[in-house]
Amino acid sequence: MLTMKDIIKEGHPTLKKPAKEVELPLSNQDKELLFSMIEFLINSQNEEVAEKYNLRPGVGLAAPQIDVAKRLVAINAFDESNNLHKYMLINPKIISHSAEQTYLIPGEGCLSVDREVKGFVVRPRRITVKAHLLNDDGAVVSNTFRLSNYMAIVFQHEIDHLNGILFFDRINKTNPFSVPEDVKPIEF
Repeated sequence: MLTMKDIIKEGHPTLKKPAKEVELPLSNQDKELLFSMIEFLINSQNEEVAEKYNLRPGVGLAAPQIDVAKRLVAINAFDESNNLHKYMLINPKIISHSAEQTYLIPGEGCLSVDREVKGFVVRPRRITVKAHLLNDDGAVVSNTFRLSNYMAIVFQHEIDHLNGILFFDRINKTNPFSVPEDVKPIEF
């Protein structure tokens, strides 16, 4: 079982370098890694389990955050309509995005960042992502997702990890709360 001890923190070199593409068919080792990552997220959102193992709640986890430089991501998040989005992604790639932008209020956080970072991360409001998915039965299928609002932000945050980018790298350094005039926030 993954715990907070397995999650590397800002300053670790693996978080700043692009992760490698994962070869298919998916190895048993990579399948186990993805199952462990999704299990961590589910456990982190369960109050009893999180308290017992001292887990910070998370909605997404990228393999580089556990010091594995591979393009693997787990997401377990509820959208604005309270629909669960549970994914184990292999080689996810944003293939298009909207010109319309948004940002999250009060701001983004990260399991690899143990401090509050003030400021807004302006991102496209809608994205299309192409990826391979590992399902609960261990089969790999291809899929294309159209995501908007909160889920688009979650996917972009995790895909950034695969590219060696942390959320605070995208915050305006001189004016952290600066956003373009026509950009509306998402409160979550």
